[in-house]
Amino acid sequence: MYEAKKPVTEADTVTPAVRVVMWLGAREQVERDLRDALGGQSSLRDDTLAKMADVLQATANGLGPEAAAVWAGVPGRVLQSWLKQDPAFACALEAAGALATAHGLGTGREATPAMLRVATVAFTRGADWSTAARAAGFKPYRLRQLLRASPALGALVHAARNARPRKPRNPPRASRRSVLAGRAANEYGYRLVRLDDPALPLPPVEKNGPAPGESEERSGG
Repeated sequence: MYEAKKPVTEADTVTPAVRVVMWLGAREQVERDLRDALGGQSSLRDDTLAKMADVLQATANGLGPEAAAVWAGVPGRVLQSWLKQDPAFACALEAAGALATAHGLGTGREATPAMLRVATVAFTRGADWSTAARAAGFKPYRLRQLLRASPALGALVHAARNARPRKPRNPPRASRRSVLAGRAANEYGYRLVRLDDPALPLPPVEKNGPAPGESEERSGG
């Protein structure tokens, strides 16, 4: 009996590595869409608590502060300000770290999916090899060893690096004011939110941009 062929969809042609990169890139927007579906505009409180939850999840997976910041898409300075200004968050982070330690995570003896996730996110944001490896908790040579031993990891790194933002070859000239405004928006992932909870700590705004070595802790947006 003749059976009609199932039409090939875009999902059928996407490789697992590309699917991972697409999911990591779309995850934050999906979460915002879910909040927006409840009606009304997302608030700064919503965004801050969501980022805090991401940091806790990363920490419970055995990641340190730098990797957790990359995982959550917040600058390291913002994470430190939350810890200083929000005792409940600091306590929760300590508990998440204790959970990871109790289950043998974060010992550095072996690679984990959480570490690969951070490295992948860093690559998609334009990090070089050493920066991405160290942000995830790898020695650069160790990540290269894993890459040589695993074709799947090689495909993942390739997909992540292909997803990096590309600079236009001949970008239009812009005024200094517009350039600085765009830089600030990229650095902190600004979006229109409702300021409805002054009790939560606000991200500090700095005039001179990120400190050296913190380029991969920026908000992905």
